[in-house]
Amino acid sequence: MQLARVVGTVVSTQKHETLTGAKLLLVQPVSVDGEPTGLSTLAVDSVGAGVGERVLVVLEGRAAGQALRRRLAPVDAAIVGIVDTINRS
Repeated sequence: MQLARVVGTVVSTQKHETLTGAKLLLVQPVSVDGEPTGLSTLAVDSVGAGVGERVLVVLEGRAAGQALRRRLAPVDAAIVGIVDTINRS
């Protein structure tokens, strides 16, 4: 899993049939401090995240598809949680 911030939305009128009705978001990986790390990626939203929110992203195709309950969907990344707080110990 990876921390990321939702930085945009993606609209696709033509997509694989298993993604019909799925919300696509552009996410920027971030450090625990919220600093950008790495390149932005496209992720399928499974939790109702919005632009500006910090989220948890699964970056493994099989796990991402399972998180979406779309087992055969061609998915590489899925948003599986919205981060409320981070506590360091």
